[in-house]
Amino acid sequence: MYAIIESGGKQYRVEEGSKIRVELLDAAEGEEVVFDRVVAVKDGETLKVGTPYLEGVKVTGKVLENGKGKKIIVFKYKAKKNYRRKKGHRQPYTAVSIEKIVTA
Repeated sequence: MYAIIESGGKQYRVEEGSKIRVELLDAAEGEEVVFDRVVAVKDGETLKVGTPYLEGVKVTGKVLENGKGKKIIVFKYKAKKNYRRKKGHRQPYTAVSIEKIVTA
């Protein structure tokens, strides 16, 4: 059984016991989070697809950690004009362990 959830403007395919990194959530480590924006659920041979979300279907998970991703370098320049800008960025994330997929 798997579900496709939406969080932070992105979609994730999750199963019970899987670990995912989503955009930063307002939750502390060890706290339980509920994803109610479930796009689709496949249970055995049946696939349920929402329009746009399924009603009564929830995915619960536990927050493992809040952190920052690997640094990426953003470098802008204009040739022959002595214009150089170097900037770094680390995207914040929340690591979540999926515990249960509750269907209606």
